[in-house]
Amino acid sequence: MVSLLKVAFPLAALALLSTLFLLARAMETDTAIPFADIEVQERLRDQQITGPFFSGTTQTGDQMSFSATKLITLDGTVGTNRAEDVLARLQTAQGATFRLLADTAELDIAENSAVLNGDVSMTSSTGYRIDTAQITSLISTLDVTAPHQVDANGPLGKFTAGNMRIFTPSEGDNTQMLFSGGVKLVYTPNKSGK
Repeated sequence: MVSLLKVAFPLAALALLSTLFLLARAMETDTAIPFADIEVQERLRDQQITGPFFSGTTQTGDQMSFSATKLITLDGTVGTNRAEDVLARLQTAQGATFRLLADTAELDIAENSAVLNGDVSMTSSTGYRIDTAQITSLISTLDVTAPHQVDANGPLGKFTAGNMRIFTPSEGDNTQMLFSGGVKLVYTPNKSGK
């Protein structure tokens, strides 16, 4: 019985496999790639990079990094790119950090500038959170400006200002956050007494 099963089982397996191949449907090799024609045309027209990442150090020792979901070269312009879903991180030589989120950013390497647009929010290691519509920044040095109204929360409380600038006055000096243009502060005293 065992000898008979040693021969019968492999033959049964072979018969099952052969029927799989004989009964299998023929595959269509002429099917189109599942992309819409418009999407293919956009990808061919726009030069784009998916998941770009850039980091560097300024002349004063501040570290900058930048990432996005997509980077597109704008038509007719050299060195000008638009990024989507942007995350930027700045760390000063003194150790303070700033984290920026924006819907889009336009980068112009030749002009040494980046303009972040959309719902721009920035958080700092000193406890501030700042929301604004636009932030402009130099690329080669730490100089960040919010030209429009900013809404902020911080260690002192809630406040609004007409504009804001973060910069390092000169080499070796501490980075400064300057709020101007009608600053309104709602002071919240520290309850711990410190």
